[in-house]
Order: sequence, then C-alpha cells, then structure tokens
Amino acid sequence: MSTADALPHLTPNQINALVVLMVEARELTNTELRELAGFALTGADNTKLVKLGLVSTDRSQRPFSHELTEHGWHVARRLHTARPPRQSGSATRSLLTVLANVDRGLNRLRTSQADFFRQGASDVGADDPARGDDPTTTPPAGTTKSTDTVPSPHAADPAATAGPESAAGDAQTLVRTAYRELAVTPGAWVGLADLRELLDEYDRETVDAALRALVRQDDVRIIPVANSKSLTARDRAAAVLIGNEANHALSIGPA
Repeated sequence: MSTADALPHLTPNQINALVVLMVEARELTNTELRELAGFALTGADNTKLVKLGLVSTDRSQRPFSHELTEHGWHVARRLHTARPPRQSGSATRSLLTVLANVDRGLNRLRTSQADFFRQGASDVGADDPARGDDPTTTPPAGTTKSTDTVPSPHAADPAATAGPESAAGDAQTLVRTAYRELAVTPGAWVGLADLRELLDEYDRETVDAALRALVRQDDVRIIPVANSKSLTARDRAAAVLIGNEANHALSIGPA
C-alpha cells in the first residue's frame, strides 16, 4: 500500500464510530450513537475524525449529528486492511475480522458496503424487473475519450427510427457508447448528469428505459451516491429511479 493511500492511525473508539456510521449509512445524532453503540462522538475523537476529513459534523443544533464523508466511506471500507491499534482489545480485533469477511463476501457479490448497508434497501422489491442484482456506491469518475469503434451517441433517436425491441437495444448501445466516451477506464464511475448531457438529443424516457434495462446485465451497475449532501441540483435532476430509489452514477465493466 502506498504512503498516500495508507490508512490514518485511529483509536478503537474512532474505528467504532466509523463502523457504526458506515453500517447505518445515514446521518446519526449523538443520541442515536449512544442508543446504537453505547457512546457519543465528542471531544478529541470527533475533532480528529473531522480534521482527517472522514466525518462531517453538524453543530447547528443539539444533539450534534455526524455522517461519513466520501473519504470517510473510502477509509471505513478498508479499516480491516490496517493493523489494529496497539490499545485495541478483543472487541476491536473481532470487529475488524468481521469487516474483512464482509468485504470478501461483498466483493464476491460485486456489491459495495454503501449499497449493502444503505437504509431502505429492504423496501426495494427483490423481484422488481427494473432493478439489477449488483449495484454499488463510489463517487462518479472523470472523463476521457474512448478509442473503441462504436456507434456515436449523437446518432438519430433510436425510438424514432426503429420498432420497440430494436429501439430499446439501440438505446442501450448509445448509453454504452456515451459511457465509453466519459469513463477514464472500464468500470470507472460516471455521473448520470454527464451522461445525460452527452445524450441530450434523446428523449429522457428512452434513456431511462435503457438504463433500467442495462442494470440487469452483469457488467452494469447504477447506484445512488452515498453522501447525499455532496449532490448538486444537476445530479439530482439527472437521477434515474430504479426500484423507487434515485440513482446517480453508472459503471460498466469489471467491478
């Protein structure tokens, strides 16, 4: 692991705080933290996690509330890869062992911690044909051009030039083509706002239908952004509803 990518040195209580915020996948007040885990995130522990950019703390009202930042999600997902703190006891070491096994299982399922722990996931119908089996959550990637020889995303609207089945397949091809133009590498995350901008010639319903069909394919993941506070109005407007949930990012390729 490179120095730049090394995990910060954390105390057992700071690790516990990150894990609870990760598995709850939502903003938690100190009252909720006490009820769930028996402690509040205050004092030096809170100060350090905020200073490291791992946690965002809202101090505008009491009780204070806390949420993982995108960097916090990145670190929390990898806590099990670091050596346990010297002062850690059996509980912390056992927790890291559990996290390592959860990570191994999620990798096998091609599902991220953010998607697995996300609140409300159990409310989404498992038999909904519009929802895929393996969405995950990471921030959208940057952009680059692809050298693949594929149809241009600026071709004629497929819905206007072909029958229903052919149009659906063409629309999916156009989405894949636009993704290749935007993604840094296969499997990188692309924001749906950027994708829609590239496909602005096409009817929104056509693009939405293509996205809902594509997410059922093994190499496609469409996910919500875990830290909803980071979403812009543009991101929210570009979201596609899948299983009654707004999704903001697309990945096509290896997990």
